[in-house]
Amino acid sequence: MIKKAVILVSGGLDSATTLAIAHNAGYACYAISFNYGQRHQVELESAKTVSSSIGAIEHKVVHIGLDDIGGSALTDENIDVPQNTDKGISEGIPVTYVPARNTVFLSLALGWAEVLDADTIFIGVNAVDYSGYPDCRPEYIEAFQTMANLATKKGVEGHLIKIETPLIHLSKAEIIQKGIELGVDYTQTLSCYAPDEEGKACGRCDSCRLRQQGFEAANIPDPTLYSSP
Repeated sequence: MIKKAVILVSGGLDSATTLAIAHNAGYACYAISFNYGQRHQVELESAKTVSSSIGAIEHKVVHIGLDDIGGSALTDENIDVPQNTDKGISEGIPVTYVPARNTVFLSLALGWAEVLDADTIFIGVNAVDYSGYPDCRPEYIEAFQTMANLATKKGVEGHLIKIETPLIHLSKAEIIQKGIELGVDYTQTLSCYAPDEEGKACGRCDSCRLRQQGFEAANIPDPTLYSSP
């Protein structure tokens, strides 16, 4: 019997690598992305390209309005995305944290997993280079998995759904090296919080900095197109 998995795919480096890991492990992969009112919706084009390139059976884009509640630089035009020209990374929980985002995303992925009769959900959260996001920590994922199996028909009937986080303890360099081993084309990915209209990365936000540092540490040329150095 073919194993089915739902994979959260944002179009970024981490989610592309996660999809490649799931595909390489023999799962029939169903990719899910979210148009949640983010100002960088160009990432959804990357998600579509990545999902097709890596071999997802289906790529679904779910529309939700997290911009209706705002509270994040990614969903609220009145909050600026930090541009760290000193090449530093923000400390603490940054303004790019989107309230309840991973909880909403995982809940919708959980619903689709039930519909597909999939036993696994993959998400590319990372606790090493996680930029202070509380919903990327191992204890959060463990708590969500417990809730998922209490809240679903599959779980109650004994068919447990597992949340897989293959990148959770990897550095950005190790993630990139793993992706290269699996043939991920990182030119198809977009990690930037504030890309320009052409889809070029800003090169200054925390996500761009982490990506740049990862390629440098991995001793692999960064293929990203940046609008500024």
